[in-house]
Amino acid sequence: MPTASALHFVGEATWAALSGKPVHTDVWSDITEVPHVRIGREADLVVVAPATADLLARAATGQADDLLTNVLLTARCPVVMAPAMHTEMYEHPATQANIATLSERGVHVVPPASGRLTGRDSGPGRLPEPEELFEVCRRELARGSGTPSAAAPRGPLAGRRVVVTAGGTREPLDPVRFLGNRSSGKQGYALARTAAERGAEVVLVSAAGLEAPAGVRVVPVETALEMEAAVRAELADADVVVMAAAVADFRPATYTEHKIKKTHAVGADGAPDESVPAVPLVRNPDILAGLVAARAGASSPVVVGFAAETGDASGSVLEHGRAKLARKSCDVLVVNEVGADVTFGKDENTVHVLRRGTDAVLDVGPASKDVVAGAVWDVVTDLL
Repeated sequence: MPTASALHFVGEATWAALSGKPVHTDVWSDITEVPHVRIGREADLVVVAPATADLLARAATGQADDLLTNVLLTARCPVVMAPAMHTEMYEHPATQANIATLSERGVHVVPPASGRLTGRDSGPGRLPEPEELFEVCRRELARGSGTPSAAAPRGPLAGRRVVVTAGGTREPLDPVRFLGNRSSGKQGYALARTAAERGAEVVLVSAAGLEAPAGVRVVPVETALEMEAAVRAELADADVVVMAAAVADFRPATYTEHKIKKTHAVGADGAPDESVPAVPLVRNPDILAGLVAARAGASSPVVVGFAAETGDASGSVLEHGRAKLARKSCDVLVVNEVGADVTFGKDENTVHVLRRGTDAVLDVGPASKDVVAGAVWDVVTDLL
C-alpha cells in the first residue's frame, strides 16, 4: 500500500509487476471488499518502510486520508515503522514527539541507521538494511499478535522492570587521557532491546554512545563510580539487573587538572625531564558483588553478571567462569569468550550461560548478539 507521494518515486505498474499483487492507495478501490477495514483486521503484521516524517505525523494524530492510514487505525496486530528522512527532519522536535507518541501506543519504531542519505548529506535518518528490518519483523511475529494501541505491554517479560548496563567505562587520567577497554556496548544494547520487545520496562545504564533502542530509557554514564550510583538509583522495584557492561577494575588515584606533558623543564639549566610518570591506581567497587550483597538473602532482583574470559595456562574460559560464579554468587553468569579481534565491537558473540546451584551450561554461538540476548532472557524468564 504505497502513499500517493510514494508513487512519484516508484510507479504503480512497477510495484504491481514486482510484487504480483494489486496496488492501491485510496479507500475507493474494490469498495465492495471494504479494504480499509478488512486488511487491517486480517493482517498478522503491518510494516511501514520507509516511514516518512509526513506519515509519522499522520499516524500519530490518527488521520485516515488514504488506504495506509486507514489500515493503521484498524490493525489489531503488531505494527513496525522504520523512519527514514534527512537528519534535520528526523531530529526535529515535532518528529521526535510523533515517534514518542507512536511508541507509547505500542508501535515498534525502528531507529534509523546513520550513513549516506541523498546528495552529499550523511547522518542519522538512513533506512536500516533489509536484513535488520526482517529480524525486527521476525521478532515481532514471534511475540504474538495484539492490539498496538493497547496500554498493557505484551510478551513474557510484561510487567517486569529490568536494569541493564552496557559499554566500557572510562576512567579519566587528565582532560585528554583515560583508562578504558574495548567494549562497544553492543551486547548490552541487544539485551535491553530484546527485553523491551518482550514487554519489560527497561532502563539502560550506558557508557556507550550507541543510539537508544526503541522503548528503552537510557541513563548515560562514563566512569565505574557513576555507573554504580546510577544502577543503585534505578534498583527500586527492579525484577532483574543485568551487568553486561565492561566495568574498569581500576582507576587513577588522582585526576590531573591539566594535560600531563611528555617532557617538562627541571633544574636551573632548564633541561627537560623525560622520565615516564608513574600512575598510581586504586580499585573500583565491584558493582556486581555489591548488588548480590545488597539483596541480603532476598530472591529479587535476579542478578545476571557477565565475565569476559580468554582462558590461559591456569584454566579454560569455562573453568574461569565457574570460579567467578562461585565468587560472585549471582543468579546467572554469562561467560564471554573474548580476545584479539573476537567479540569486542563485533556483531557476533560466543557465550556460556551458567546458573547458580547447577552444573548445567547453555552454550550459545557463535551467533548474533540479538540471539545471545534472547537466550539469556529465556534463562532469566525461567528463573522469574
